[in-house]
Amino acid sequence: MKISFESDYNNGCHEAVLQRLIETNGAQTTGYGLDEYCKSAAMKIRQACELPNAQVFFLVGGTQTNATVIDALLASHEGVLAVDSGHIAVHESGAIEACGHKVLTMPANNGKMLPSDLKRWLHDFYADATWQHMVIPGMVYLTFPTEWGTIYTRQELYEIASICRENGLLLYIDGARLPYGLMSPVCDLTLQQLSSCCDAFYFGGTKCGALCGEAVVFTRSNTTPRHFFTTTKRHGALLAKGRMLGIQFDALFTNNLYWSLAKNAVELALRLRDAFIAAGYTMAVESFTNQQFVILPNTTVERLSNRFVFEQWQPIDKDTTLCRFVTSWATTIDEIKALETNL
Repeated sequence: MKISFESDYNNGCHEAVLQRLIETNGAQTTGYGLDEYCKSAAMKIRQACELPNAQVFFLVGGTQTNATVIDALLASHEGVLAVDSGHIAVHESGAIEACGHKVLTMPANNGKMLPSDLKRWLHDFYADATWQHMVIPGMVYLTFPTEWGTIYTRQELYEIASICRENGLLLYIDGARLPYGLMSPVCDLTLQQLSSCCDAFYFGGTKCGALCGEAVVFTRSNTTPRHFFTTTKRHGALLAKGRMLGIQFDALFTNNLYWSLAKNAVELALRLRDAFIAAGYTMAVESFTNQQFVILPNTTVERLSNRFVFEQWQPIDKDTTLCRFVTSWATTIDEIKALETNL
């Protein structure tokens, strides 16, 4: 069987999560996230964020979460502003547009939205005398970490949050890989600081130890959209057996499991990066998270593909390809060593 570095959601779930699902399997509970397990998980999440008034909701997956939150927070005439490499702009199959909200894009810098670029984009937009005829930006969307594995600094995030406030924009952070960013050795942000900057964000479960599910956090009670429960159901993001999501997050937020799983994945990814560099290969971006992007000769791609699964991201030229290798909460040191010996 090939060893997979294809993604961080190619395993089932952590054994502690599975054990809690087994232990609670015979319990009879209220549905739709109104059970005691979901309440317990939400309490632990509020405590971790140090946001006692935050509202927490459990949704089934990342695309459904992005579509639901963005649709719920924006007015019908508003769009969401993202970098051109942002997940909602390239890998959501038009889910945001299907809700009636245009994804407005601006150039990315190593996957990031720079505060100076955001300020310039907004200035140019409102400098156009016909701006009222256009889709008006109502929200800024960021991923943390970015699609290229890069991380916003505390200063960058604070500046973006300030620009959003000055321009009446909401700030929403896609946290599908949030713990892998926060556990990076170069991250100077705490969870509490990130939480205080934005109006809404989510903890990814699908990509960090859970079978499925994401936990949406509206950071202040007055920012929670009206009838969000109903909006979630309309988007097909509400799980009838909601306790399945609550149980998983309750387990992940017990004894720092969520964070330790992410920390281990990042450490292994950095070892993988160092192995590529030592072997003479060029890294496409400087990523300190669980995603590593390396430029490989096509002969090497073919050879490694015999034993490993990874993504061929895009061709560089006729002889080389940009490839993505991803570690996850389930990656082992033996898997890293196997790749090292084949470089």
